[in-house]
Amino acid sequence: MVNVIVTGVAGRMGGQILRMMHGAEGLRLVGALERPGWSGPGDAGVAAGMASIGIPVTDDLAGLLGRVQADAIVDFTSHEASVRHAVTAAAAGVALVIGSTGFHAEGKAHVRECAARIPIVLSPNMSVGVNVMFALVAQAARALGDAYDVEIVEMHHGKKKDAPSGTAVRLAEVAADALGRDAAKDVVYARHGMIGERTPREIGVMTLRGGDVVGEHTVFFAGQGERLEVTHRATSRDQFARGALRAALWVKGRKSGLYDMHDVLGLKGAP
Repeated sequence: MVNVIVTGVAGRMGGQILRMMHGAEGLRLVGALERPGWSGPGDAGVAAGMASIGIPVTDDLAGLLGRVQADAIVDFTSHEASVRHAVTAAAAGVALVIGSTGFHAEGKAHVRECAARIPIVLSPNMSVGVNVMFALVAQAARALGDAYDVEIVEMHHGKKKDAPSGTAVRLAEVAADALGRDAAKDVVYARHGMIGERTPREIGVMTLRGGDVVGEHTVFFAGQGERLEVTHRATSRDQFARGALRAALWVKGRKSGLYDMHDVLGLKGAP
């Protein structure tokens, strides 16, 4: 049995994770966290849109870790909050699963430092399908090579705060790595005005926002006379929650280190 704390239980993803976890085999909810100064429902089930489950909501992770026996924390909040939670988890020696996006280099560095003390699964997208997509994009980029231009388009609901999505950024990084390019230099996130011809090395990432779109990503490999498209469409948040819970089951007992969903799914080293 894996004892789990879920953060952001009143949010879209935190609530979905809590709802799917309630009664899930091999997992036991032992704590629930919300943002500092939380004044909403005091019961985790009610905060997540369920009936009362008898688990109180707190805004103090360190205090919670001192009161309950937790094996893992599942965190879908914000990149700033996730860094704070990583520091607290590392101090307590509790494994962490992070699905937040929008990390800057400094934030990722802090998470990496914490992973020297505890196992951390960090992924911009916990969906099993999206992580298979990462592997497919890497394989396609290596096979097609520089003869094909790579462009990425992502679309999400209008309330999403970060752009481009963490998944789109990761897709660009995967393609760049497979093609031997530098993501920091060769990925283009905006085009406007008289920019001239497309350079051979650039990888374009375009962002669309609107409606209630859960998440759509397409990678275009555009060649002469043909085009290959790899697309993933999410129609609900269930798959993100399933992936996060799968990661929570996997991370218990792992040695300290920074992992991703390819580790969880056994995709490392896939062709």
